[in-house]
Amino acid sequence: MLKINGITTRYGTVEILRDVSLNIDEGEIVALLGANGAGKTTILNTIIGLIRPIYGNIYLENKRIDKMKTSEIIKVGISMVMENRGIFPDLNILENLRIGSLYEKDEKSTNKTLKEVYDLFPILKERENQLAGTLSGGEQGMLAIGRGMMSKPKIMLLDEPSLGLAPMLVDEVFEAIKRINNEGTTILLVEQNAVKALKIASRGYVLQKGQIITEGTVKELKGNEVIKKAYLTI
Repeated sequence: MLKINGITTRYGTVEILRDVSLNIDEGEIVALLGANGAGKTTILNTIIGLIRPIYGNIYLENKRIDKMKTSEIIKVGISMVMENRGIFPDLNILENLRIGSLYEKDEKSTNKTLKEVYDLFPILKERENQLAGTLSGGEQGMLAIGRGMMSKPKIMLLDEPSLGLAPMLVDEVFEAIKRINNEGTTILLVEQNAVKALKIASRGYVLQKGQIITEGTVKELKGNEVIKKAYLTI
């Protein structure tokens, strides 16, 4: 579904990603692991069009997207949930969610997707008129994921969805991600909590200093002594 071919990106004169390639098949959850500063978020920002690669290309279902505007990339089927949630604090929950369906013209379809979000996160329905800025960190995380669902993406990019959450909420968010995937959305998951990520993923890539150093199935990654020591030791 998503194919990234040898992308290299720079911030100014500093190379952040070097010859990075990834493949994500339809229906998968693929984990992208790595330490802070490895370039994980840069990969997501490059996919969604916020950063342009200086080399390489990106395809979604055989359609080249790396030269498209972000708004066009969203329309063809990719949504992104940012690490900082990116909610609008002065708008209520419902208004935030409806922003996610900005390009959907069919109100009936929008309402159907909204119901799916509320079924997944009932607390958002209970508080739909509450200002987003007054929500807890966990509730804001749910809202950000819900808003990402509203564009009915083929693939969802999730950037550190467990960041700053209490352990109980981490479990809830990962269960929600699994449900979203089971209902047909492909997931690329950037996550420092490798143990949790590999519980729901089918495959993974490990990024170090802007380069992919290894990839494989969850079983292969869990059996790699270097990966176990660096990312799976608690």
